[in-house]
Amino acid sequence: MAFENKYIQLRIEKAALLKDAGINPYANDSKRNTTIKKFLNVNSDVANKENQRDEKRVYVVSGRIKFFRVMGKASFIKIEDESGMLQVYVARDNLKENFYNDVFKKNIEVGDIVEVTGYPFLTGHGELSLHANDVKLLTKAIAPLPEKFHGITDKETRYRKRYLDLIMNAEVRKTFQIRSRVISLTRRFFEDKGFLEVETPMMHPIAGGANAKPFVTHHNALGVDRYLRIAPELYLKRLIVGGFEAVFEINRNFRNEGMDATHNPEFTSIEFYWAYKTYKDLIEITKEYFHYLFDHLDLPTILPYGEVEVDFSQFSEVPLIESLSSIGGVPQDIVNDKEKILTYLRSKNLEANASMSLGQLQGELFDEFVEAKLINPTFITEYPVEISPLARRNDANPAITERFELFIAGREIANAFSELNDPVDQYERFRAQVESKEGGDDEAHAMDEDFVEALSYGMAPTAGQGIGIDRLVMLLTNEHSIRDVLLFPAMKPLSSEEKAREEEEINQTN
Repeated sequence: MAFENKYIQLRIEKAALLKDAGINPYANDSKRNTTIKKFLNVNSDVANKENQRDEKRVYVVSGRIKFFRVMGKASFIKIEDESGMLQVYVARDNLKENFYNDVFKKNIEVGDIVEVTGYPFLTGHGELSLHANDVKLLTKAIAPLPEKFHGITDKETRYRKRYLDLIMNAEVRKTFQIRSRVISLTRRFFEDKGFLEVETPMMHPIAGGANAKPFVTHHNALGVDRYLRIAPELYLKRLIVGGFEAVFEINRNFRNEGMDATHNPEFTSIEFYWAYKTYKDLIEITKEYFHYLFDHLDLPTILPYGEVEVDFSQFSEVPLIESLSSIGGVPQDIVNDKEKILTYLRSKNLEANASMSLGQLQGELFDEFVEAKLINPTFITEYPVEISPLARRNDANPAITERFELFIAGREIANAFSELNDPVDQYERFRAQVESKEGGDDEAHAMDEDFVEALSYGMAPTAGQGIGIDRLVMLLTNEHSIRDVLLFPAMKPLSSEEKAREEEEINQTN
């Protein structure tokens, strides 16, 4: 922060004047006894009173000044706390002597946090307000807020200075309140189903649980490198081996990959594992989970998302190979022929990697021609084994796995499968992944011999699933960038020149 900024200097001077006058500009003895929302709810009957005021009801409210209008011997301010906005009428003759002219008008301004004592009344325009008997400064803001009507419009600035974004935009606060409720409801849903919440390591000796490039750190005491968690899957399945039958973790994961509208280097998901169940059981509990969320969040079953509407009462299931033709429009006669797929991709001016297996190429077809068309909730099932290294093979068709991914509004929301519990098969699939890594795939899974050893002791037939909390919240709040549902998203560092331009943009709005 540049304290030499002229606007900040003026406010620092005002804080000094207040101190000289015996007023602490950073008081810590608030007597607040209600929130703004409660004040408005409790006093909604004032409009029905004969003189439309009630001087016997005395309240102490606190909040940040968002609006200030001086009218000679009286002023109107609007203060805001987390629950809402309240208009306050401040008259000179209702305050202690000289306070209005010497303190309130001169040294208190928009952005400051104040405590107001007073009673409810209705203004001539019919707005329920607080008639102040006393005003106390709690916190002097030395940085002025952006101009009240325009606020901060540059998204990069909003993400970097989230505290300012939250001050200026009540809708942003609402988004994160919904996010908090989603996480709370998720925890309650699985606990009510008998799942045990557990915690697993954030630093792993082997990067595993998903195909992704990890972040690497160093453990000084042990003298070894560690990998920030890509996924908790392999540790949660170790707990199933150990005898727990239903576990979940609401977890933070880290992937050292690119950033875009749906990817941030760190993200939140829930992973849960359920013994003696199959992926078909997970389809049913996932439907239940969504119904539970919508019921407790009081959401309609049809929600807008950008230019489309998503009907959450319409869940469907489609096998991946079938979806290539029925949804993606890929000719049916090529979907099981590697050479024909390569020719088809080239005809569409798309990359055609001949080193890929048939299953991997089918995954490419799905990504290119199907995914974006999945608007209503769709479970895509029966994935090729080559792109599902941790999923159980289908008994009738070993080329596919008992897996699904849930897509909504063209985006993957969940990934689930009947878990592979054959230690020999798991070992061979890890070896295939190691070969891919040696061939240049830095996202391929590493060999995890300890996990294979755990499986060798016997893991009950189990189904497991991960749901992306960030993307789910994006859907429920109609947000289209993951950075809009993360309080502090990853951002590229600014140069000194860029920082100066950002500060100037904020200052120009004052």
